[in-house]
Amino acid sequence: MLLRRTSAVVGIAAAFSLLSTAVAGSGTAATPVTVHVAGDSTASTYTSALAPRAGWGQALPVFFTGGVVTANEALSGASSKSFVDLGRLDRILSRIKRGDHLLISFGHNDQKKEDPARYTEPSTTYKAYLSQYIDRSRAKGAKPVLVTSVERRRFTSTGTASPSHGAYPAAMRELAAAKGVPLIDLTASSTALWNRAGVEGTKKYFLHLPAGPWPNYPDGVEDNTHFQASGAIEVARLVATALRDQRVLPPASFRRLTAPVPASAIVWPQG
Repeated sequence: MLLRRTSAVVGIAAAFSLLSTAVAGSGTAATPVTVHVAGDSTASTYTSALAPRAGWGQALPVFFTGGVVTANEALSGASSKSFVDLGRLDRILSRIKRGDHLLISFGHNDQKKEDPARYTEPSTTYKAYLSQYIDRSRAKGAKPVLVTSVERRRFTSTGTASPSHGAYPAAMRELAAAKGVPLIDLTASSTALWNRAGVEGTKKYFLHLPAGPWPNYPDGVEDNTHFQASGAIEVARLVATALRDQRVLPPASFRRLTAPVPASAIVWPQG
């Protein structure tokens, strides 16, 4: 009798075990992690009316697998100050969730002393505004990452890429160390890329287009700050590679980091 009862108990336990396994196997996938981007025009998403102009935040999704999605809130013309004052940080914080990441990249427009709505001083107000992104996102359970500004296409007479952001990259590095925040030194990595490509080779990355072939730029354009698709892709590759190398996201979150990526991989919203 005891043997029969014991066998019955074992049988019931096994049945519950099988049921639990079946339920676990039929469950939905985990909610993807979102990488939010707060930045300026170098990272912005551009519409089809401006193609092939693109920002690195627009190109970033091509390097993520399905477990990571991108929410690009970068705004053309924004500085660390004006982005906050315009309510864009509040907009991100209203959507960000625990475990998400916030990439913070400003500096191009913080330099503009002639515009008090955007100007910040590197060692004081710049750090103070960046600290808002860090502290407020952490309060929501998210993980901030500082990203120094991507370098412009400027070369010395000897053909070496020339720094154009003054004290801002160093100020961001100092803040990252003080607050224990991961730092992607995009200033350094993009400078190295421009030096490898050279004066002429960098034109394929920046918005240098001849007159004629491009419907959105019939007269051509020579822009040494903003990117065409190939440049946005390569800068996004630098950012994604740093995120992997620093283990901000696990290696399985990434794809194509060493593979060629065509311009057609970028999505330009209609507009």
